[in-house]
Amino acid sequence: MSYGTWLSPINSSLIVENSRTLSEVQVDEKGNAYWIELRPLENGRYAVRSNRQQDDLIATPFNCRTRVHEYGGGSYIVKNDILYFTHFTDQRIYQLNLKENSSPIPLTNESNNSSLRYANFDIDLSRQQLLCVHENHENESDVQNTIVSISLKNLPSSVITLESGYDFYSSPKVSHDGKYLLWICWNNPNMPWDQTELWIGEFNNDENLTLINKRKLFGKIDESILDPKWSPDGKFIYFISDQNGWWNIYRTDINGQSLEHIYNMEAEFGGPAWQFATTYYDFDSNGNIVAVYWKDGIAKLNRIDVQTKTLTPFTETAEYTDIRFVHVCNNNVYFIGSSSVKPSEVVMFNIKTNAKEVLGRSATLTFDSRYLSVPEMITFTTGNDIAYGIYYPPKNDDYQHLINKTELPPLLVRTHGGPTSTTTSAFNLRIQYWTSRGFAMLDVNYRGSTGYGRKFRDSLKDNWGIYDVQDAIAGAKYLVEQNKVDRNRLTIDGGSAGGYTTLCALTMYDYFSAGASHYGVSDLELLAQDTHKFEARYLDRLIGEYPAKKSIYVERSPINHVKNLSKPIIFFQGSEDKVVLPSQAEIMVNALREKKLPVAYILFEGEQHGFRKNENIRKSLDGQFYFFSKIFRFQMADDVEPILIENLSED
Repeated sequence: MSYGTWLSPINSSLIVENSRTLSEVQVDEKGNAYWIELRPLENGRYAVRSNRQQDDLIATPFNCRTRVHEYGGGSYIVKNDILYFTHFTDQRIYQLNLKENSSPIPLTNESNNSSLRYANFDIDLSRQQLLCVHENHENESDVQNTIVSISLKNLPSSVITLESGYDFYSSPKVSHDGKYLLWICWNNPNMPWDQTELWIGEFNNDENLTLINKRKLFGKIDESILDPKWSPDGKFIYFISDQNGWWNIYRTDINGQSLEHIYNMEAEFGGPAWQFATTYYDFDSNGNIVAVYWKDGIAKLNRIDVQTKTLTPFTETAEYTDIRFVHVCNNNVYFIGSSSVKPSEVVMFNIKTNAKEVLGRSATLTFDSRYLSVPEMITFTTGNDIAYGIYYPPKNDDYQHLINKTELPPLLVRTHGGPTSTTTSAFNLRIQYWTSRGFAMLDVNYRGSTGYGRKFRDSLKDNWGIYDVQDAIAGAKYLVEQNKVDRNRLTIDGGSAGGYTTLCALTMYDYFSAGASHYGVSDLELLAQDTHKFEARYLDRLIGEYPAKKSIYVERSPINHVKNLSKPIIFFQGSEDKVVLPSQAEIMVNALREKKLPVAYILFEGEQHGFRKNENIRKSLDGQFYFFSKIFRFQMADDVEPILIENLSED
């Protein structure tokens, strides 16, 4: 039985049924945990779950998802048994009394075309106000981002602007006594991992809720600050900064006149703020810190004594190699944890008794280890540097003993999006889909990825479309040299920025045999000219300022190198994608058609940047595998719906 022809129980239907994405853990003052579940079987609805009841907290058709920054996050908050959330369809804020059997009540007014958006909430109990980031799209040519206050007394409420003037805001945090407000802000062309500022203001206590004595606490050039918090006693302000080259935890007094480095470590205690309200640390009942850090691709949960500046790992949670959304209430730590063989779980861990309880699961099935590939963390040389990857060998005990010993498996190199992001060893059924059918997989953390310090992250500046592509090729070459994969069956895929890397690799280099682009960039000029505000100046650092550096944009756009293209590609695209417009894929598809190269184009109506609907997730998986089976001429074991492949020779 050749590689690629194996029949696997890990099929696209099972993946959709067991691929609820968990995110945005929160804990209320009573110790009740809440989280978000993204459900492909409900057309990509974001449901709010809790350990306080078995049913969803909000019923269909309500969808807890905000479009601020397009990537969202920070879509809800719970306080005093009231759930406040943004409904995706109209982007209004609703409130729901969790102690009553009632329906959600709108808190904000309707807007034309959902032009008023809200995210990243905090509650000011002393004034009965909901504070949040507000994004106004009434004028799409001049989108305004502010911090606003919304009354909880009279519905629907008026929106009062507290802070404006910067291009972007996040993390509004009211002090425990209600006197102060913290926030983070930044301006173009910076992204939140480039340069942000931490500010504080005092409430004037007038009817207009104005802020006075506003001042910047910290934020130097090329310093990224995130996740600010008030200490339990209200005397200190904690935050994460990469001023030493790594995202570490610091604290200052309320005047910003002192600065303490809580624990100095060449590890990342934070990550890129693509979404709001990602939390990396919290305080236990003694005022010490419970925090997660990443080092060498592995996450670890720890306690940091703020007095002695000592760190102690929680070895009882070592089974989880990817940990996110850390919250603490009393002696319980809540987080989302997973590993390469353990699907994501909402976990409650007691730091006194070491007892663990799983509150929610992304998957309901237990997966047989005979079909699960266990990854290996690898490093490899690329240019004069090194890059990182996670290698998954083929694994299916039903067939591996039947393979001809001289045959090597095909390889799929996966390049993550962002590009300022990272790939982790978190359990991924989509990877296991490929490896259980006989493909080897390499998930690449190319130069520019997060998790390896600021210097590594910044190395992609001015080099996007070069270093990331070189590293994807170098990783594949490494596995070829190790005699682990077939040199003649090397493929590459990626989504968004990963799709761009894929298209660059297939147009500017002759190494891979085929590829798949999921909502990938083909024309950098189009991206620079027509994308949403959050990423409107992202390319200034990755490529150069536009149009001053127009020649570089032209040179690094795959669409301008189709003359060199000689390999088949399949494209998957959402019709309502505002980040990478469908025209990006269609220009490339037409170029391949003209060259008479095998090409397939799958446009998913109603999808945006990333696919959330059951049938589309299935088709993107099965369609890509079907495409590769036809290119490499092997018979796939699954009976899937064929896709149209243009210019495919049957010889």
